[in-house]
Amino acid sequence: MDTATPTSTLLGDRSPADFLDTYWQKQPLVVRDALPDFQSPLSPNELAGLACEDGVESRLILKEGGAHPWELRHGPFAQDDFLELPETHWTVLVQEVDRLIPEVGALLDHFRFLPDWRLDDIMVSYAPTHGTVGAHIDNYDVFLLQGLGHRRWQIGTEPVETEEIVPDLDVRILADFEPDEEFVLGPGDMLYLPPRVAHHGIAEDDECMTYSVGFRAPRHQDLVGEFLQHAMEQVDPDARYSDPDLSPVEHPGAIPKQTRTKVYALLRGLVDDDATIDRWLGQYLTRPDRNRQAVPPQTPVSATALVDALKQGTDLRRGPVSNLAYVEHEDTALLFVNGEARRLDPDLAYAAPVITGREVLPADRLTPHLDDDAFVDLLVSLVNEGVLELATA
Repeated sequence: MDTATPTSTLLGDRSPADFLDTYWQKQPLVVRDALPDFQSPLSPNELAGLACEDGVESRLILKEGGAHPWELRHGPFAQDDFLELPETHWTVLVQEVDRLIPEVGALLDHFRFLPDWRLDDIMVSYAPTHGTVGAHIDNYDVFLLQGLGHRRWQIGTEPVETEEIVPDLDVRILADFEPDEEFVLGPGDMLYLPPRVAHHGIAEDDECMTYSVGFRAPRHQDLVGEFLQHAMEQVDPDARYSDPDLSPVEHPGAIPKQTRTKVYALLRGLVDDDATIDRWLGQYLTRPDRNRQAVPPQTPVSATALVDALKQGTDLRRGPVSNLAYVEHEDTALLFVNGEARRLDPDLAYAAPVITGREVLPADRLTPHLDDDAFVDLLVSLVNEGVLELATA
């Protein structure tokens, strides 16, 4: 698969700027041949195999043929579970396939015109004819890339402010869905949907696979709550309010300005330092989900071996648990790796944009810097931590 396909192909004849200005979080968009001649990097049997693995989040939705209409089952599944399914009207969905299959993860490089931290995961669904998860809304942006077969989409055009859900079902299905548009997507076609736009996809063929590229949209409550928890951890647990300079008060029931000023200073001190907030934000946004950790390779790589491999054209790619981001601070940079911050000195700050923002790091992108021992040491540490890996497979 050519991971260097230009972004303009993904968006049709639109530039990233035009797309963001006209469509992003504003209106749906259908792109025919977003990835021309697209071949699904995953087969239906391989997807079913993933749904049977421990530690993989998977679901099975049976509109018909289950214990009751719209039955929801959670994985991991056994192979016999799939053999016992009806011929039609069901869907299997597997989350984080980009983390599990490097060729699927490489698809994310087509979306790098968007901030890296906003990318969440690629969910892959498979359905036989009439398979569907029902009419619903998502609270985040999503690109729906057709990978195999054909899917009929019915969509609204405006965000749903308050949805009415069909009661007493395992899945959340809109009770009053009335589509504004309808079309069929084939392999390589793509549908973009802003948050809360209603949509209903129905498999048209015996084998229908869709790649859903979802985007993170943290709730304000979560951002504030996480920051306050972080701030509390920075405060001395034994520190208490004190007022050795207290003056006699005229009205005992009033909260004196002197008291309020002390509390103002305490609370403002938690948020008036942008650098402190930057560090917390980078750590928060790159923290792996579900407490996952990168797994180091069984045999550590040496600097010599890594340099030789890169010079011979072997690329690096992200490991299964690899969240990378950075923030520039004047002539330095903070590199965030799976929830941890690393300060890059001025002479190494250039490395932050070089090693972030891509699933695959081409060797020719890295080789110009291999004379820099600090750069090589950084790569070696990331490889030996399991954050990056040699793309030898």
